[in-house]
Amino acid sequence: MGRIFRVFHRYADANLRISRTVGGLGARAEAWGLHVTRYEYSGNRLRLEGRIAAPELVLRLDSVTQRCALEPDVSGVAKFAFDLPFWPGRVELAIPGKGAEGQGNESWTLPPIGRLRLTFGQLRIAPIFLWRLASHAGDIWRWRSRGDSSAGMRVKSALGFVAQSRGALLPSNLLRTGPPDEPPASPAIVIVLPVFNARNLLRETLDRIVRHTDLDWHMIVVEDRSTDPEMRPFLRDWCKAKANVTLLENAANLGFVASVNRGYEEVLNRFPDRPVVLLNSDVFVPAGWASRLVEPLTDPEVASVTPMSNDAQILSVPLPGTRSDLPPGAVDQIDAIAAKLEPSQARADLPTGIGFCMALAPRFLSQLSRFDPGFGRGYGEETDWCQRVRRLGGRHVGISSLFVEHRGSASFGPSARQKLVERNHAKIERRYPSYPRAVGRFLSRDPLAAPRFVLALARAGALQAAPLKIWLGHSLGGGAEIRLREEIAAELRAGRRGVVLRVGGTARWSIELHDPLGLCITETADRAAILSLLQVLPERHVIYSCGVGHSTPLEIPELLVDLSRGHQLDILFHDYFPLSEAYTLLEEGPSLRDIPARIDLRPGFRKPPRVHSSGDRSEWEDAWGAAMTAATCLRVFSRSSAGIVASVRPDLADKIDCKPHDRRRPARLTYPHHRHLANSGTSSNADRSAQPVIGVLGHIGLHKGASVVEAVGDACIADGRARLVLLGTLDPRFHLDAPNHIHGPFERSDLPILVAHHGIDRWFIPSLWPETFSFTTHEALGTGLPVTCFDLGAQAEAVRAAGGQGCVLPLPRYPSDVDMGRLLGQPDCERWVA
Repeated sequence: MGRIFRVFHRYADANLRISRTVGGLGARAEAWGLHVTRYEYSGNRLRLEGRIAAPELVLRLDSVTQRCALEPDVSGVAKFAFDLPFWPGRVELAIPGKGAEGQGNESWTLPPIGRLRLTFGQLRIAPIFLWRLASHAGDIWRWRSRGDSSAGMRVKSALGFVAQSRGALLPSNLLRTGPPDEPPASPAIVIVLPVFNARNLLRETLDRIVRHTDLDWHMIVVEDRSTDPEMRPFLRDWCKAKANVTLLENAANLGFVASVNRGYEEVLNRFPDRPVVLLNSDVFVPAGWASRLVEPLTDPEVASVTPMSNDAQILSVPLPGTRSDLPPGAVDQIDAIAAKLEPSQARADLPTGIGFCMALAPRFLSQLSRFDPGFGRGYGEETDWCQRVRRLGGRHVGISSLFVEHRGSASFGPSARQKLVERNHAKIERRYPSYPRAVGRFLSRDPLAAPRFVLALARAGALQAAPLKIWLGHSLGGGAEIRLREEIAAELRAGRRGVVLRVGGTARWSIELHDPLGLCITETADRAAILSLLQVLPERHVIYSCGVGHSTPLEIPELLVDLSRGHQLDILFHDYFPLSEAYTLLEEGPSLRDIPARIDLRPGFRKPPRVHSSGDRSEWEDAWGAAMTAATCLRVFSRSSAGIVASVRPDLADKIDCKPHDRRRPARLTYPHHRHLANSGTSSNADRSAQPVIGVLGHIGLHKGASVVEAVGDACIADGRARLVLLGTLDPRFHLDAPNHIHGPFERSDLPILVAHHGIDRWFIPSLWPETFSFTTHEALGTGLPVTCFDLGAQAEAVRAAGGQGCVLPLPRYPSDVDMGRLLGQPDCERWVA
């Protein structure tokens, strides 16, 4: 019950939301135009937003102050927003004055969000918490008894502890591995091509139609009195040599809609039974495009078919609603992958066809043979036609098995296009009020998400000159995830893309494509589907980041070898998973054993816990040995890790590259009258002003020293000499009693505020395993406060490198044996003031 209670407190931190209305602040608030629009507690944070006619505003939460510089608009009013860690206390807004201590000459106290309100809020959400626990009882059992990390992630996701981005399910048969089926016989088609200016693009458009159309075809070109004087002579010369081309010339500029209607009239007079393809003059078609586009029209209910493109509204790649330019030849590389998609898996009904490249069924075109002339120069006319066709029982289909390039706005220009779109979209909404909801439903479920992801991946490979990086990472957070996000951000800043193959989440495999235009995700349980999908990338750089949490981890080294065959493979040691299933090199049991200088993983060595139960040790060594042998380099982040890896695999010592992460430390914190400032405000804090305050950072599980934190907390209570504050979370199997305190999750930028509020004057890193880098240790050292850790791994290496700022303790046999005397040794406070 105690464990459930502690989990509930963490659930409340993550999910409880309390909002308060702020009003009646007085005449002076009205004079300053102060208006608070948001005042709430959520996610263990205080968020305050509003407006005020002032250049600067201060938020005071007890003794902590946060300033916000404002940029007033022309009326002199500016928006403000505060976001900081929460604790119950006095909340005050102030306009800074010019006094010696910067006290505001105007201030307003807001109604508090006190402990009583928090308690009532927790009671309100308690039934939901219990229901979620009950509904995931099976997952809890699989997680705790079998070590099923996917089940554990589902539990954490249901409780709001982790935010899981869910992607579309990738069908195992989406990509064909063999040659395509022989397409059924298709009738001849008629292409209607309205033309207005953009002669430089038209040349390639026409050339591609001639070279790449794989059906008998006739084209009707409608020249709409272009302002380019060379357009008509060019078209006359080009069409004269083509027996299957008809050129219609408008005497005056009629606009896109009227030009299309004139082309339709010609079609119905001469070719009434042929499918019609409406094609913009700025569309580049790939090889074999026509048969794939019209194939769905064999279904008598299908009225229109539209392919995917780089600029196709709801059928855009990589994401709906985005547009992007493609370099020369990219359309052919992307469409080569589109042609491998299984047609039955790569099509879906649409709320509307899209007229840049749209095949029309003759049965429906004969009933509605014109676009509405009211749409003038264009945009929206095909949507209107499609909605009218729907009333006749027609369906509109989008296909991912064809990708064409669209150079949008080539005729009108982007600004003119935007005006036309806005005006005609308003007209569509007035005529068809349910249409926007239909589009919203399509986008929310996106039945083409999986094939769209495949094309987005092909697009990434076509756009990127350098090999595309593929990281294999987990979903459990921590330092490895921090570094991975930094690497992805660096790629995006450089205009490149990256792929993350994740394990340990709610899905067996999750694949993320990080693109400057946005994030695409798909999921699968099929390893073969992953391999066929990622082999779409012609040049790739495979990077193993961390695979802890995968239910069958021996799949990982095999996949790394297969993916990297002929390409670069780097293996990063964020832990020791490639060496042992016990990725922290710890054994189960109540004692804390010393980590030997040389790690011996021979069969006679005492086996670490099998967290994944994958089989005997030799199978693990063979699989990961093959991956490390295939790797270009084995990257470690500390000399300690380099020594451990080299001791286990001396044959691969020449591949070991020791390169610590570049952690730019923030400016050291300054604490004038440190304890007095930090602990002022309440009598209880004042009573403890002389106590040392030990700070612990992070999410503390078993290997991070949860048992040590509990033992040190108990020792603090027993002798009353100190108290311990955990900025983060503690494994619910352990606890901290008052006056020790667990703050809960926080942001890195919160650290100065939390140190000042809690009066932390020293850090303790309780981790029990030889960490490979220890981001937490570097965070603690960055504050300038003294840091104590055990004589293990990269954490001890970092503390020793900091000179006199820290202390390294011998690893005790039992948690209760921690040397409290050295841990509580009074630091020279002046020494830690910058």
